[in-house]
Amino acid sequence: MNKSILAFLLMVFVVFTISAGGQQEQLADDTFRIAGIFQTAIEEPWDGVVHQACLKAVDELGVKYEFTEKIAAADFEKVVREYAERGFDLIVGDAFLAGEEASRRVAKDYPDIAFAFGSEFGPVDPNFSVFDNWIHEPTYLCGVIAGNMTETNVLGVVAAIPINEVNRLVNAFKEGALSVNPDVKVKIAYIGSWFDPPKAKEAAQAQIEAGADIIFAERFGVFEAAKENNVLAFGNMSDQHELAPEVVVTGPVWDLYPTVEYLVKTVKADAYVAQDLKDWSMMAKGGASLAPFHGFEDKLPADVIAAVKDLEQQIDNGVFRVPIVEEQPTSD
Repeated sequence: MNKSILAFLLMVFVVFTISAGGQQEQLADDTFRIAGIFQTAIEEPWDGVVHQACLKAVDELGVKYEFTEKIAAADFEKVVREYAERGFDLIVGDAFLAGEEASRRVAKDYPDIAFAFGSEFGPVDPNFSVFDNWIHEPTYLCGVIAGNMTETNVLGVVAAIPINEVNRLVNAFKEGALSVNPDVKVKIAYIGSWFDPPKAKEAAQAQIEAGADIIFAERFGVFEAAKENNVLAFGNMSDQHELAPEVVVTGPVWDLYPTVEYLVKTVKADAYVAQDLKDWSMMAKGGASLAPFHGFEDKLPADVIAAVKDLEQQIDNGVFRVPIVEEQPTSD
């Protein structure tokens, strides 16, 4: 056979073999992939909860997970688009404020990828779902505890920004307190940031000086002022007892894993649809709970703990509904 023909056939064989090998490698690596996109550091509780849920999905569901944190507003769309270009199966993150329009634009360009973002707005067909920390129920329970425990009848709340998802927690805490103590006054401060511990501490200190003896720390930073002044506090979104064991009584806990598990299973089953995932973040489906009392189990009055546990059961059974109030509350 002619040497040139032999060389040509050999080249074709090599190219075919390399191509086939690459295809086999690609087909073998079909692990489900999640991308996490966060505007703040994952140290910040809200984004931290989403991050922890994705890490749990790695252990429980065998998915692969990558994330980017501390994304500036100007870079948000670029980062979302880069993950979409890489073909991730599910892209989750925090779209509030700076990321709302950007995340939705990218989702529209990649209709075959499932997007699920924290948002105060609605879903968009066919592929953009929304979720939020619907933890107003355990926050209400914290208010019940505070209303029973306060000695000054003055409570404090230090929160981030007066948008719906923050307002409903502040209102739930206040309503819970008023349900057992109609004489209570609630001092409310918004720090204008998702993560500014020094400013949160300053706001808490001002509330303590105004008479508050128990504070709901919707944001990081409050515990420092609470410890320095020996006042009680409630954490938010995760069990934060270890951050200040001497002052943190309990707090509303948000668990996004039920949501992530649901998303992964529906995408894998080719059954994913754009939707508001609200119910998966509430107590009935395990997405919200009250953190353990830890050492405060023996410090709180038995009748207060019993009343709270009874309310928990009523909420889980659907016979008691915590009101959802999203208007900006006024400080007393």
